[in-house]
Amino acid sequence: MNRSSGFGPKARTALNDVIGGSAASFLTVTFGLSYSLLIFTGPLTPYLSYGLAATFIASAVLAAVLAVGSSLPFAIGAPETSTAAMSGILASSLVERLAATDPAAPLLAPVIVTLALVSFVTGIVLCGFGITRMGRAIRYVPYPVVGGFLGATGCLILLGAIGVITGYRLQFATLDQFAKLSTLSELAAACAMALVLYLTWHRSRSPFGLPIIILGGVIIAHAAFWLFGVSPAGWTFQPPQGVSFMMPWSAEIGSYPWATMLDLGGDFVAVIFVTAISTLFNTTGIEVAVHREADLQRELKVTGLANMLSGAFGGYTGCISMSRTILNFNSGGTGRLSGLTAAAISLLMLSAAPAVLGYMPKFVLGGLLIYLGADLLHKWIVVSRRRLSLTEYLSLLAIIVIIIQWGFISGILIGVVIGCATFALSASRIDSIKYSFDGSEYRSSLDRSRDDQAVLAAHGGSIRGLNLQSYLFFGSADRLYRHVKALLARHPECRFLVFDFKLVTGIDSSAAYSFAQIKRTAHDRGTRLVLVHLAPAAEKALRSSGFVSDDVSIVPELDHALERCENEIIAQHQGLEREEVSLRNWFTQILGTEQDAVALMHRCERIEVEAGETIVRAGAAADSMHFILDGRVGIMIPAEGDRTTRVRSLGRYTTIGEMGLVSRAPRSATIQAEVASVLYVLSVEQFEAIKTDDPALSQKLLTYFVSVMAERLNFANRMIAVLRR
Repeated sequence: MNRSSGFGPKARTALNDVIGGSAASFLTVTFGLSYSLLIFTGPLTPYLSYGLAATFIASAVLAAVLAVGSSLPFAIGAPETSTAAMSGILASSLVERLAATDPAAPLLAPVIVTLALVSFVTGIVLCGFGITRMGRAIRYVPYPVVGGFLGATGCLILLGAIGVITGYRLQFATLDQFAKLSTLSELAAACAMALVLYLTWHRSRSPFGLPIIILGGVIIAHAAFWLFGVSPAGWTFQPPQGVSFMMPWSAEIGSYPWATMLDLGGDFVAVIFVTAISTLFNTTGIEVAVHREADLQRELKVTGLANMLSGAFGGYTGCISMSRTILNFNSGGTGRLSGLTAAAISLLMLSAAPAVLGYMPKFVLGGLLIYLGADLLHKWIVVSRRRLSLTEYLSLLAIIVIIIQWGFISGILIGVVIGCATFALSASRIDSIKYSFDGSEYRSSLDRSRDDQAVLAAHGGSIRGLNLQSYLFFGSADRLYRHVKALLARHPECRFLVFDFKLVTGIDSSAAYSFAQIKRTAHDRGTRLVLVHLAPAAEKALRSSGFVSDDVSIVPELDHALERCENEIIAQHQGLEREEVSLRNWFTQILGTEQDAVALMHRCERIEVEAGETIVRAGAAADSMHFILDGRVGIMIPAEGDRTTRVRSLGRYTTIGEMGLVSRAPRSATIQAEVASVLYVLSVEQFEAIKTDDPALSQKLLTYFVSVMAERLNFANRMIAVLRR
C-alpha cells in the first residue's frame, strides 16, 4: 500500500510532465515549420529539407539541455521568432554576397556552416556573460535601442512571411507578381488567419488556444478544398522527399568563403544580441507569469552550452521559450521530463516533418508569421508609445528605419548614440539640488547665547547652503551654475556658500568646468565656498580642475561647517556693533548730539580698503568725502618721472575730501590706503539731501568742515614759519 501510494503521485507528476511537454511541442513543431520556411526561402528553397533538419536538431538540443540544466525545471528551449528571424537575415545576407561574387557558387554548405558558426559563437558569448556575471549588463542597453531592434525584426518577419506565402520578395521588381489574383488570394487568406489569431489567442492567451487554432485552420482549409473542389497543390507547401542532414564539420572548410565574414559581422552581432536579449526578456517574463525566481547567470550559461551543441550538430540559435514554457506549466508540467519530452518529439519530427509540411496550407503558417511579425511591431511601435517620451519614441522609430535601410550594426551604433544623447538630455533635466537652506533657518547643533542667536537671526542669511544629489555631469552641473549665479544675484549679502556632496554619486570632468564658473562668480561677489561630505574621487576631479584651492574650505561634516561659518558671522557683526558705537561716539563729538550722529551715520556708506588700494585719483570729480574710522591713508602728489610723493598722512577719526564736497572742484591729489582701513563715505547726493531735509545738521557739518580746514591752515602756517627760520 505504501509503495503504491508513493508511486501514484510520481506517476501523475510524470504524466503531467509528458502532457505539458507534448502540448508545448505542438508549438515547437508549428513554429519550427514556419522558421524553416522563413530561413530557407528564395534561393535556399531547394534546400528546405536541410532547413527542416537544422530546425528540429536545434529544437531537440535546446529543449534537452535546458531541461537538464535550467534553474526552471519546466523550461522548454527552442528557436524563438526573433532568433530565427536573425538567422534568416544572416543566411539571406550570405546568399546575396555569394551570388554577387559568383552566381554559380554553392549555397548550402556555406549557409549550414555559417548558421552553425554563429550559434557556437553565440553560445561562447552567453557562457561568458554567465560566468563573469555580466548578464545583467544587458539591462543597461537603452530601451529605445532594444525596441527599435525588435521592432525592425518584426518588420523583417512580415516581409519574410510574404515571401513564404507567395514565393516572391516584396520589391519594386516583383510588384507585378502581387497583382495576380492567386497571389492576392493567398495573401488575403494569410491575413485572415493572422486576424483570427489576434482576435482569439492574442486576447485570451489560453494555453491550448494556439494549437487548437492552428489545427482548426488546417482542418477547415482542407475541408474547404474538398467542398469547393479546389486542388490543394497550389495552396499547400511542396514537401521535400525527406529530411536531409549536413553536419557543419563534414563540409569542406577550406572552400568556405571566409572573405564574406567581415561583411557579415553586423549580422553576427545582431544574432548574438537578439539571443541574449531574448534570453533575458523571456526569463523575466516567465518569472512574472509563474511566480518563480530564476537564476539569470545559470540560464545564460545553460543557454550558451545549448547553442554551442546546437551549432556543433548543425542547428542554429535559440533560447528558453516563454510561450512554450508557460504552456507547459499551465498544462501541469513541473519537472524536467517536460523538456525531455519536447526534445524527443523534435527528434521524431526529423522523419515526420516533410509529411506534416505537405498537409500544411501556406496561409496557415504564413498567417502565423504575419501575426508574429505584427505582434512585435504592435508591441514596440504602438504599446511602447505609452511608456516612452516623445524623444525616446522618435529615436525608436529612427532606429527601425536605420536597421531596415542600412543593417543592424548601423542601427545599434546610431541607436546607442541616440540613447546616450537622450539619456544625457533627460538626466540634465534632473535637479541636482535636493534642497537649499540659509543660516537663519538651519543652524549648527552648537548651543549659543541669546546675543549670538540674535546676530544669527538677523544675519544668518549670509550663509546659504545647497544639498546636492545624483551624478553631476556637464548638463546638471551647468544648471547648478546658473542656479548659483541667480542665487548670489538675489542675495548679495551671502558671504558663505556651502555645498553638501553627501548624496552625490559622482562628478565627471566636464562638470568641473561649471564648478570653476561657480568659483569665479562667488569670488567676484566676495562669497567664500565651503564643501562638505566631498568623496575622495570627487575631490580629485575638482582639485585637478583648479576648483579646490586654498580659498575653498573642505569640511568633513555639515554641522562643523555651519559652526565655522556662524562663528565668523558672529565675530564680524559683533565687531561691526563695536565699530558702530565708535563711529556714533565720534560723530556725537563732531555734531554735539547723538541724534545728529545717528542721522549722519544713516547717510554714509561703509567701505573697506586694503593696503595700497587707491581711494580717489587726482583729477577725478569730487563727488564725496570720507570719514576715516580706522586705518591710515596717504595724500599723494606726482613727483619726477612716474613716482609719487606723500605730502600728508591721515589716521583714524580724521576726514578727507570735505573741501571738494563743498567746492565741487576736481581732486587735487590721489588718496591711497597705507594700511587696511575702514572708511565711511558721504556722497554729494546724500550731502544735498541733508541740506534739504535737515538744515540744522547741514549747518553743523559745514561748521565742522570750516574748523577742520582752519586747523589744517593753521598747521600749514606753523610749518611755513619753521621753514623760514
